[in-house]
Amino acid sequence: MYITVVLYNGSVNLACMSAAPDLDRLFFALADPTRRALLERLSQGEATVGELARPFAMSQPAVSRHLAVLQAAGLVEQTRRGTSRPCRLRGDGLRLAADWLDAYRTFWDDRFQRLDTLLQTMADTDRQESADD
Repeated sequence: MYITVVLYNGSVNLACMSAAPDLDRLFFALADPTRRALLERLSQGEATVGELARPFAMSQPAVSRHLAVLQAAGLVEQTRRGTSRPCRLRGDGLRLAADWLDAYRTFWDDRFQRLDTLLQTMADTDRQESADD
């Protein structure tokens, strides 16, 4: 069983190895509650740095630094419209994390299904033994 887990995890890790730097940036960006709040706000629509900074007790340059991290992770993009620089979510930004997590979800779904089967078999055996007594 241990070998199966190690081999499976190794294959998942190899499959994601080329994406590892991107995953690191993505999870680093998502690790900060301020950046998650910025993403939540941007899920409602475009906003400028000033609009994003309003609810926080921080300067616009500090918000800009958070946005730079989100941009490096591929979660946010900023465009230029005259003097305005609105930010918006990148729809495909979380796909990498979702794909990575999905591999583990599949693994654990399979494990839980196998555990359910084992427990059902044990319960059936116990019922059979009780009936035989």
